[in-house]
Amino acid sequence: MSPRTTRATHNPPGDTSPASRPHKGGVPGTTGSPDAPDASGGSGPTTAPHAGRAPRAGHRRGDGRWGWLFVSPMVLVLGLFLVLPILMALWVSLLHWDGQSNPFSGQAEFAGLDNYRSLLTQDGLDRTLFATSLRNTAYYVLLTVPLQTALALMLALVVNQRMLRGRSALRTVFFFPSVTSSIAVSTVFLFLFQGSGAVNTMLSWIGIKGPNWFADSRGVLSLLLGALGLVDPDHPTGVLAAHSFMGLSWYQWLSGPSVAMCTLILLAVWTTSGTFMLIFLAALQDIPRELEESAAIEGVNRFQMLRYVTLPALRPVLFLVLTLGLISTWQVFDQVYVMGQGAPGNTTLTPAFLSYSSAFDDADFGQGAAIAFVLLALILCMTALQRWALRERNAGPGRTR
Repeated sequence: MSPRTTRATHNPPGDTSPASRPHKGGVPGTTGSPDAPDASGGSGPTTAPHAGRAPRAGHRRGDGRWGWLFVSPMVLVLGLFLVLPILMALWVSLLHWDGQSNPFSGQAEFAGLDNYRSLLTQDGLDRTLFATSLRNTAYYVLLTVPLQTALALMLALVVNQRMLRGRSALRTVFFFPSVTSSIAVSTVFLFLFQGSGAVNTMLSWIGIKGPNWFADSRGVLSLLLGALGLVDPDHPTGVLAAHSFMGLSWYQWLSGPSVAMCTLILLAVWTTSGTFMLIFLAALQDIPRELEESAAIEGVNRFQMLRYVTLPALRPVLFLVLTLGLISTWQVFDQVYVMGQGAPGNTTLTPAFLSYSSAFDDADFGQGAAIAFVLLALILCMTALQRWALRERNAGPGRTR
């Protein structure tokens, strides 16, 4: 540095000009600013930020009151048409009520937990029918939810191809069954799967004699084991036939869905895959293209791309689809009502239809409400278990969310 520069920048001792004093962030020499130094060389008291805190808190309290004011109509509607009916139904489940009087006037007999005991612990027709409905719906859920989820994901992957022509038309075609009336679709399936319907006619072209779909109450697993010569489907013996649970033998629990229930499973998969396809499609289009391009540069193939890139990105959406499928399958009612009302041999009976039948056919609204609440508890437990199974596992030990 030259002596001239040194002299120009050097301040003599005792110089107290504004230019020589240290400053913080402001313009040198502005002594009136809140950040101006005090006499000791430190920063002076800053009061401007503190002065604005009290009004900001007041604004937040005001915003909270206005927020509650705006959402109060919806809260009132939900309380009136959702929470209150649930509480009323819970009270009805504790009564022997035939629907002919006011359940809150004291005329109905109080039953306590008798309706629940007759379904879960006491031997009798009620528990046997409820166990049968649980068995049927369990197979319905175990087969429908994975099949419809896999089919929906496959369709979404197909229509998400950028080089595919006619993607819009394919989306419409795949989604069309989902917007069609379930009653109309069920009626069409009744004609298709009759003994002399179109399905058996096409099977006869390749030398297969189709079953009488809606009149065959045999389980498909028992038919398979019978074809292999392992068991006699009509007269089972052994340990499976000797032991029972909730009024059904182990063989009845493990015989699989009936042939009639298989048609309901096909119907559900065909009608719901389109809706879940759109959900998967929206999630696929939200995946950053840079992520896929980076994986392609690394030389991964399509299967590796699906396994290590696409599926991890779809984890939240996959949980949503599985949860919606789980709830809808446990609550299936309209297809059962149209396609047999539990026939043949109660092999298509579901808890939702059993609840309706107990209340409106048998005039036992207390037991019908009890079935509904047991079904609600099952759905909540299944959803919690599913959430735990699909939880995101972090790399750190013992850390999950």
